[in-house]
Amino acid sequence: MVDSLFESLAKVYEEYILNEQDRNQIEKAYILARNSHQGQLRKSGEPYITHPVAVAIILANVGSGPNTLQAALLHDVVEDTSVTLMDLSKEFGKDVAFIVDGVTKLTKLEFHDAPSQADNHQKMLIAMAKDIRVILIKIADRLHNMRTLDSMRPENQIRIAKETLEIYAPIAHKLGLFVIKAELEDRALKYAEPAKYYEVSRLIQSKKDEREESINNITGVIDKLLKDNGLTNYKIKGRIKNIYSIYKKMYINKRSFEDIYDLLAIRIIVDKVESCYQSLGLIHANFTPIPRRFKDYIAVPKPNLYQSLHTTVLFNDGTLFEVQIRTKEMDDVAELGVAAHWAYKENKNYSKEREQFEMAQKLKWYGELLKMSEDIDDISSGSEEFVESVKGDILGANVYVFTPKGEVIELPKGATPIDFAYRIHSDVGNKMVGATVNNKIVSLDSELKTGDIVSVRTNKSSFGPSESWLKIAKSNHAKHKIKSFLNKKNAEMLAETGKDIILRELNNNKISEDITDEFVKEHFSKNGVRNLEDLYVEIAKNNISAKTVIAKIVGTEINKEQYLQRQMEKTTRAIHSTSETGVIVEGLTNPQIKLGSCCFPIPGDNILGYVSKVGGIVVHDINCPNVISLDQNRKIEVYWATKVDRKFPTLLKIIGPSKPTFLYDIVKIVNASNVNVAEMNSNTTQSLETVIKLKILIEDKEKLEKLIANIQKVSDVYSVERDYR
Repeated sequence: MVDSLFESLAKVYEEYILNEQDRNQIEKAYILARNSHQGQLRKSGEPYITHPVAVAIILANVGSGPNTLQAALLHDVVEDTSVTLMDLSKEFGKDVAFIVDGVTKLTKLEFHDAPSQADNHQKMLIAMAKDIRVILIKIADRLHNMRTLDSMRPENQIRIAKETLEIYAPIAHKLGLFVIKAELEDRALKYAEPAKYYEVSRLIQSKKDEREESINNITGVIDKLLKDNGLTNYKIKGRIKNIYSIYKKMYINKRSFEDIYDLLAIRIIVDKVESCYQSLGLIHANFTPIPRRFKDYIAVPKPNLYQSLHTTVLFNDGTLFEVQIRTKEMDDVAELGVAAHWAYKENKNYSKEREQFEMAQKLKWYGELLKMSEDIDDISSGSEEFVESVKGDILGANVYVFTPKGEVIELPKGATPIDFAYRIHSDVGNKMVGATVNNKIVSLDSELKTGDIVSVRTNKSSFGPSESWLKIAKSNHAKHKIKSFLNKKNAEMLAETGKDIILRELNNNKISEDITDEFVKEHFSKNGVRNLEDLYVEIAKNNISAKTVIAKIVGTEINKEQYLQRQMEKTTRAIHSTSETGVIVEGLTNPQIKLGSCCFPIPGDNILGYVSKVGGIVVHDINCPNVISLDQNRKIEVYWATKVDRKFPTLLKIIGPSKPTFLYDIVKIVNASNVNVAEMNSNTTQSLETVIKLKILIEDKEKLEKLIANIQKVSDVYSVERDYR
């Protein structure tokens, strides 16, 4: 038996849901929800059933389907009553039970301290990626809660309001739910910033009658203008911006109330696209358009599918007002966004998978969210980084640039070509060597602006991103990918170094036995080492001694006191080298040593010695490409003296744009760093890049790293790195 409460819902959905079986299921869901919540009250004192019905009405007003409405009515029964998911699955089907389960998991979240809040927001965003209907119900649920927030304690009101502004309103905006987004923002501002809310509200109300009269005059003039020029099938609406949008312009953009040009907006809704541009021509021909205020979102829609023509003009009485021109279909999407685009239609079979795919295709940002949620296991810092990535890179994105093929890429404010490259694909970012914006070569730290056409130059032999890119990138997504690459690259280099150290130690002790993962687990799992690769890394970091590994193999523990004594003697003695190289070979008083001319090692580099066939010892940087091909049996341990009174040659390769002043800028930095240049070579490649190779004289690796950091500060530099021959 239904009542007046249910009839208020039925009145809305019966306008578009005509199938009798679907209507019966919605009624059945209402009866179960009403009976299950019997005796339960909201904090406002109202019967609890009023809440799920209000949520369902909000969703019915945006054309949601029967399953979504059933789930909305039932969204709290599993959490608050004895009804189970299995019960719902039997009575309403697996799809409804799946939606309710998703909403229930989100409802269980408690927002108290910052870490749990980040974790809970992460779960909410991932739930949205799995099924958009879950988040639609959560947004409607939040909207009704905001309407009844007066019954909550003040501290809870502020917390919920801020959370609404940070998460729910931006999601509603991204989904194009303008009506819901505007109400969420206004209601949240009232509790989060009450003084500013009432100040803006007072300013709007102070001249309300005057503005309404102005809107009526303007709409009358435009109506006559369109009729006189043969347009018939159209509607004209006038509106004043919502409180929150005016608050942002006043308090965030620092504009006075009188300087907000688009406070008044006139909307012209026509029957076809051609009429949009015809109406625009008439408006511009009869009113004075304000420069740089015209935007064509029909030719280039916003990422949330919004389409419209925008222009700001001056009326004959001196009033500034914005004109928005669009078709009826565009207006529906402008008001209801994704809900209008995927509104329920009779005789159309719903497929969650198909809808998710279509949404990812049409809403670029939604595809990005899907990728982020799939990549969640790769985010080492957990929920906080994931939430910040979504909030900054997706919900907060407001710069729209184009690929050379015309595809729109959405980026956060201040984004650079590096952010653009990683948004295209991780491999594009990792192999990036340069970029052009609007067909002009730019530095990697150039700030992108809406409307820019960006192209990335890649090189398969690129060494990948450097540490300096982390300072240039603005998006959390790009920073995460750069960190992942650098961590992996660093781990690989450390593993190679550690492997080389242990192989030399095995050779010195004439041990031919292979070290296995099982051996590592048995002896080093207490050190957090899981496999052979981990062991190599720990050896390279000096966390585990190669001699300890040898001791484990031969079954004898190393004499820790003797080892500690040797280490102390080795580190405390100040060896002053009279050798030209500054390299020590323990046990040899006057060895014949030569620094490798392929890698030019300098003090501070990890080095190894190689006994050449002519009898001398050639010293190589451990990262030298030639080290791999050297005979393991001829490698020996060498190290730098603690005091070396000379400068060493080494090579640098610097890549930048084909620009007359580029070489001058680099040489100026090198000279300012008090570094001598022994040789210099510069050439321009076919891809219009300048490649500078320097042979410099420098004291040690610390001084070299400072020089590289200074060179990287030159805005035009694409990359700077050690060079090997």
